[in-house]
Amino acid sequence: MSEVLAQASADMRAQANTAAVLAYLQHYARKDIAAIEAMLAEDVSLRDWQIAVQGKAAALAETRKNFANAAGLAIEVLNLMADTTSVAAELKIRVEPFDAADPVELFVVDVISFNPQGQIQSIRAYLGRGEAA
Repeated sequence: MSEVLAQASADMRAQANTAAVLAYLQHYARKDIAAIEAMLAEDVSLRDWQIAVQGKAAALAETRKNFANAAGLAIEVLNLMADTTSVAAELKIRVEPFDAADPVELFVVDVISFNPQGQIQSIRAYLGRGEAA
């Protein structure tokens, strides 16, 4: 019986993590820095193919830079995998530039981990590529 309860608890945590990641991605696409700030742990780490920062202030500063460089963002979730501490999200991100240049499409895998309080503890982003034509 305890194994069943443990599995049910793990399933609920994975579902909560998935819901939190989907909310984070919606906030990101809307450039809602206040909503993102509320989701981050104080000691959050953020790493991608260009930067690595530690702490909420530094992570928010990098996020603000990304927002300042895009007129608009659209995020399509291609695939999700979740467990009790992390979610891996395969994403197609469309970045609309401020000038007349064509939009940029990025294929990214975000691995987002949570602390015991349900706050985002780390975001690790890996750049990929789209399907072969």
